[in-house]
Amino acid sequence: MAPLKQNAKTKGPIKERYFNNTFAHGGLTHNAKTRRKWVPENKVSDGSLKEGQGFAFKRMEKIKHEYNKLLRKERKKMQPSLIQLEEEYPEHLRHLYLAERERLDEEQEKRRKDVKGEHSHKTPFIRRKQKMSSYQKTRQEYERIIGERARKREEFLKGKAQREEALKKYKEKKIATYQLLKRKTKKGQPNLNLHMEILLQKIQTPCK
Repeated sequence: MAPLKQNAKTKGPIKERYFNNTFAHGGLTHNAKTRRKWVPENKVSDGSLKEGQGFAFKRMEKIKHEYNKLLRKERKKMQPSLIQLEEEYPEHLRHLYLAERERLDEEQEKRRKDVKGEHSHKTPFIRRKQKMSSYQKTRQEYERIIGERARKREEFLKGKAQREEALKKYKEKKIATYQLLKRKTKKGQPNLNLHMEILLQKIQTPCK
């Protein structure tokens, strides 16, 4: 038979673990039959989001619950009010109240349609642009590129024609000047008077 001290040593750590698991995480429950969830000894926080026990996750769930509760209260407030108004109508005047209510509903619906129609008239291009399909957008982009190319080609041809016209005039002027400089006197010498006139024209041309 083993000694009593050895049994005490073996039972000691078990009691310590039992003490840590029970009292370190809230103590014993009032009802002995209910079981507490097992929590590791080194676990201090509530848990992680994967476990569904994180602090932020719990706070978010609480906020959602409070928001849904407020929505339910608002719906309950709205529903009985309409029923209560209909029930509080006097019997001999109920048809008048209902007719007035229908008239107000029709005016409100008409006002809503008028506002919608004004908005559609003010922004027809925006709505049309929103309804454009991908094919229409591609077609519009293609037409824009074709128009841009045609405009650039027209500008290029216009500039080319102007350059050719200027070059033609320059050549004609050069030939005319050469014909004047080529003239000679009766003795076969260059005509200096024509040379002087041409030089004078060149000097005066930038001054114009």
